[in-house]
Amino acid sequence: MYKAVNMHKEAHFTGSETVRDIVIGMSDGLTVPFALAAGLSGAVASGHVVLIAGIAEMAAGSIAMGLGGYLAARSEHESYVAERARETQEIVEKRDMEIQEVREVFQNYGLEGAPLEAATQAIISRPDTWVDFMMKEELGMDEPDPKRALTSAFTIGLAYIAGGVIPLAPYALKLTLNQALMVSVVLTLIALFVFGALKGRFTGSPVWRSALQTMFVGAAASGAAFLIARAVSGIGGAG
Repeated sequence: MYKAVNMHKEAHFTGSETVRDIVIGMSDGLTVPFALAAGLSGAVASGHVVLIAGIAEMAAGSIAMGLGGYLAARSEHESYVAERARETQEIVEKRDMEIQEVREVFQNYGLEGAPLEAATQAIISRPDTWVDFMMKEELGMDEPDPKRALTSAFTIGLAYIAGGVIPLAPYALKLTLNQALMVSVVLTLIALFVFGALKGRFTGSPVWRSALQTMFVGAAASGAAFLIARAVSGIGGAG
């Protein structure tokens, strides 16, 4: 008779780059338009002005953030290509030194004697594999997806817009400026808390700490903007 064996399955989250882009875009999208709207609410008398300014900032911010994500991803890929070319050259020009580096990597994993030499020879016998091995083990670099730049740009930009809609939406309703500000504060703090919790869940950080930290950062940013705008408005009015 054969006994049924339950295979151990490991669940690893593989969308770390996408999550990173969403975190970057969403966190800024929630906090920057929120801070701008709160700041303007302390300086102007019309919710329509706040809404128009917020939409303009959201459009400009999403483009700027997306472009930043694109350039960062392109730089990462170009850096990998340059380092790989250098490593390819080194295994030819500094062969003995590179062989020793392979051997030291396996020694760090506990190999010695014949198994160590066998593993070393298995790697250096295939140049492409050798370069891949050195990129990973020596430099800690994985090959980036060349299409990642555009994907990153769109993900960050759309996440920024999605985040920015939440604090600005109340100003599009038929509410007084103070009412719109209060609703915006409540909605945005709730969104920041939920977003922080989800971020902690996906990144492995403590959920409650991540949620509270994200919420307090957004609250501090908007509070500072509101007070500064009030102070500047008061100076302007006094003048």
